[in-house]
This record gives sequence, C-alpha cells and structure tokens, in this order.
Amino acid sequence: METTTIIYSQALMLLAGAVVAAPLFKRLGLGTILAYLAAGILIGPVAQQITEGEEILHVSELGVVFLLFIIGLELKPSRLWQMRRDIFGLGTAQVVITGAVLSFLIAFSGLLEGAGSIVAGFGLALSSTAFAMQILEENNDTNTRYGQRAFSILLLQDLAIVPLLAIIPLMAAQAPEDTTTPLEDFAIAIAAVAALFAAGRYLLNPLFQVIARTGARDVMIAAALLVVMGAATMMQLAGLSMAMGAFLAGVLLAESSYRHELEADIEPFRGILQALFFMAVGLSLELQVVAENLLSIIIAVPVLMLVKSLVLYGLCRATGSRHNDAVRIGLLLPQGGEFGFVLFTAAAAAGVFSQATSSLLVAIVTLSMALTPVAAMLSRRLMHKQDELAEEIEEDFEGAGAGADVLMIGFSRFAQIASQILLAGGRDVTIIDHSAARVRQAATFGFRIYFGDGTRLDVLRAAGIEKAKIVAVCTQKKEVTDKIIDLVHAEYPNARIFARSYDRLHTLELRARGVDYELRETFESGLLFGRKTLEALGVNGDEAIGIMDDIRRRDEARLVLQEAEGITAGRDMLHSRPVRPEPLVKPKREVTQPDDALADLADETLEKAE
Repeated sequence: METTTIIYSQALMLLAGAVVAAPLFKRLGLGTILAYLAAGILIGPVAQQITEGEEILHVSELGVVFLLFIIGLELKPSRLWQMRRDIFGLGTAQVVITGAVLSFLIAFSGLLEGAGSIVAGFGLALSSTAFAMQILEENNDTNTRYGQRAFSILLLQDLAIVPLLAIIPLMAAQAPEDTTTPLEDFAIAIAAVAALFAAGRYLLNPLFQVIARTGARDVMIAAALLVVMGAATMMQLAGLSMAMGAFLAGVLLAESSYRHELEADIEPFRGILQALFFMAVGLSLELQVVAENLLSIIIAVPVLMLVKSLVLYGLCRATGSRHNDAVRIGLLLPQGGEFGFVLFTAAAAAGVFSQATSSLLVAIVTLSMALTPVAAMLSRRLMHKQDELAEEIEEDFEGAGAGADVLMIGFSRFAQIASQILLAGGRDVTIIDHSAARVRQAATFGFRIYFGDGTRLDVLRAAGIEKAKIVAVCTQKKEVTDKIIDLVHAEYPNARIFARSYDRLHTLELRARGVDYELRETFESGLLFGRKTLEALGVNGDEAIGIMDDIRRRDEARLVLQEAEGITAGRDMLHSRPVRPEPLVKPKREVTQPDDALADLADETLEKAE
C-alpha cells in the first residue's frame, strides 16, 4: 500500500510539473522540450523528490518507440525509396564524418583512449530524434524540404545504433559469454525483419478488419498498442532496437486504410510518454558529476554542438541544400541523442569505460539537448533575408527582342491559367518573372519565360514591350502592379494594359489609372464556385447561369456607382439574405407605350444601372 501511495505521489508530481512548466516555457518561446527537462531537474536532482530517474527513463523510452511508429505511418515505402539518397548518402556521411572527428578530439584531449573514444565519439554523433521532430512539429516544418532532409539524417542515425551496439562486445575489456556466432546473430536479425514484413503484409490488415467489424473502440486501441509493442519487442529479441521495430511496423501500415485511426489511437500515449522521457532525462541528471566536471562540460558541450553543426552545414551544402536550409539543419541537430544514453550505458556495462565516464557523457548529451531550442532560434539570425523566390540569376533576354502578341509580367497561378488561353488561341506570349525558382520550373515545361524585374524599364524593353500588342500585368503584390502600370503609362502611353487586381478597392484604383481591362484574381472563380454549388442544390443549370450573369452585371453596376460616389455606394444591390420571387400584382394603371426615342433612352439607362 505504501509503494502504491509513493507511485501515485510521484505520478502526481510529474503531471503537475508538466502542466506548470509546458505553458510557461511555451509562453517564453522556449518550447515544451526544455520545459519537461527543467521540470525533471527541479523535481529530481534539485528537490530530491524523485530519485528513481533511470527506472522512469527505461519506461518512458516507449515514447520514442511510439514516435518512430507514427513517423513510419507517415512514410509510405515508395516515399521512403525516394528519400534513399538522403538517408543512406547524407545520413551515412554525417554519422561517419562526425563520429570520426569527435573520436579524434576525445582521444587528442586525453579524456578517453582507443575503443572508449570511438564509442563516445560515435555515440555523440547521434542526434535526438525526439527533440528534433518535436521542434519540426511545433514549427509545422515536418514536410518542408529541410525538414525531410533532417528526418532522413535522423532515420539513418536511428538505424546506426544497431551496428554501434553490435561492436561494443568486440571492444569490451572482457568479451561476454555468447552462445551464438556473429553469422548466426546476423541471420536471426534478418529472419526477424522478414517475419515482421510478412506479418505486416498478410496479417495486420485482416486483423484490423476483424476488429473494426466489432465496433469496439477500446479493442482497436489495444490492438494498435499490441502491434507497436509486439514489433518493437520482436526486434529487441533479435538483437536490434525497439525503435527500429516500431518504425518498420509503421512503414508497413502506411498504405493501410486504418492508418489515420492507428495514428489517432497511438498519439495520446506517444505524447505523454515522450513528455515523461524528457522529464526522466532531467531526473537522471547527476548534479554531482556535473559539478565535479563543470569545466570539462562547459568546454565539451559547445565544442560538440559546433562540430556537429559545421559538419551538417558542410554536407548539406555539398549535397545541394541552400544556405538557409543548411543552417536550419545544422542548428536543429547539434545535440546528442537519446540513443546515446543507451549506447553509453551498454559500453559502461561491458567495461569499455567507467560508469563515471558514462555519467559525464550523459550530462553532456543532456545539456546539449537543453541548448537545442536556443540553437534552433539562433538559426533565424544566420539565415539570409532573401528566400528562394528572391534568388537572382543572370538576366538573359536572347530571343525576346522579336516581340510577342502579349508581354506577361508575373507568372504565378493566375498568369499560368491565363497563358493557357492565349497559347491555345495561337498567340505568342513572352513572360518575365522575378522568381528564379519559378523561371527554372516553367522553363522545363517549355514556356518562353525570362528572369527579370518588371518594375525596371530596361527589363521591359529587353523583353520586347515596344512590339507587344498587350501588356498583361499579373503580379501578385498590389504595390508592384501599380508601379509597373505607372511606368508603362509614363513611357508607353499608347500601350494597352490588362491587369490582375488584388481586390475591389484595387479594381477602382486601376480604373482610375486608366487600364484597358482589369479582373479581380478571385472574382470569376468565386462566381463559378457559387453557380456549381447552386446546381448541386438542385437549381436548373440554365437558371444557375442566369443568376451568375445577373450577379456579374450587378457587380459591374456597383463598380460604376462606386467610381462616382465612393466605396459605400450601391449597397442596395448586394444580396444579404435569400432572394424570394415576388408575387405578381396587377398595376393600378396602364402604362402607355413609349415612343422610340424614349424607349432607347430607357434601355440606355437600364444598361448603365446594370
């Protein structure tokens, strides 16, 4: 009973610590990971309320297992194959180069020698999957280009723990008794992976189909937990990591129709266990070891993070990443990882180095984790202000001087659609755009497109504006559109200008500037959307078209009034409630037939009103 009370009180303290620390640190912009670490340090090493940090850490490592299962669910095998270069190329290079550099620095400093320096160096080369993925998720960067490359590196690091753990017995001072040969161990591992693939392909989907038919929600949750834990345990018994087993199970179920339900079932367990993991890291931190080796830690932590950041940045740049992405990756993954704890503990148990050394390495990893959110925030200061769309390439207007029917300035989604109409009508179109990435992409599809700034007169001349019959200004930003139109009017007053307007106010401003034609970027698509919705509600197609045409006429009539009287004019023409047919009422007196002149005047007035 007393033990149960202690467990309840410890659970209460951990939950209270998480609930208090997470919102506070989130408010300060430091992230929830650092909050959980701080709460663990305060509850354990500082207040001495919980002293079984390592036991809690073993249980909470399931949070990392569940995290990798969810990551696997997001990765279809086809997508994983597409990422193979980053995983096995960039990821392998990062582990090998970083591990070699850190091993050399450890041996050169005299902290460890031989096998100990190798295990420590390669253990520190691994980054924290949980930390990095949490930061990516919080910033909604998981599916960005740099997020995918960072994940590829993390995935290879998680796989690398398997051979690293395998070589520890070979480096041990006294090899442990082993009844199997390395070849047999390899065969067992391969058989376990094959069995897992076979189960995923032929057993898991039928199992979930049977359970789904029962409609028992709790059984479905139990089945999801069983799959994750079963796959993780199978890999562990085969000498591989639990995290790898969970990841493979997730990948096998990525194509399943039950993928989203599985993710929803596992997510609460993953969240609470991952929070517990970070708190357990804080609980297991030995402040005495930190105090005794404070100088070494103060030097080692920044050196570790600097070496990893520089290696990551260099490798990412060498393999095609832009500066901003390379900076983000370098400062996202400079910390030690949770698998380092596993590796250092195993090495100490095998006698590769002492338990005190293991505690020192764990402290270095923990503190590097604590500094990761700070490093991630630092990346924003080191990034270049211009993004990929502002990248400049050499301006080359060869072939544009001959002119075209239409000079199109700006080639975003609006212009891409409009260009299809012009090209289908057999008209030549010359396009200029200020985005190097968009120019390269459009050029691969065969468009006659040039890189250039449409607000510059020399660019417009080089693009053939003097021979163009119409200048189509399709830029996205209102101020850029206005600047181009003013420039064209000043230099080429007879040029016909068709412009894309941003909104209703911009439409009125463009008309005041004297453009030949303007169109709000969302007007026609909104009309078509409304018409199709009406038809889906049962309105006859011809009637829906008539209603759409009437709204178009009303909108034009409102614009005419607003040009003359201001933006608030014509409010009575707007529909703010459903329109009902008016009952027919017999007129009180007959209307005489007007003569022809009066009829023409009436028609003209009606047209203007519309």
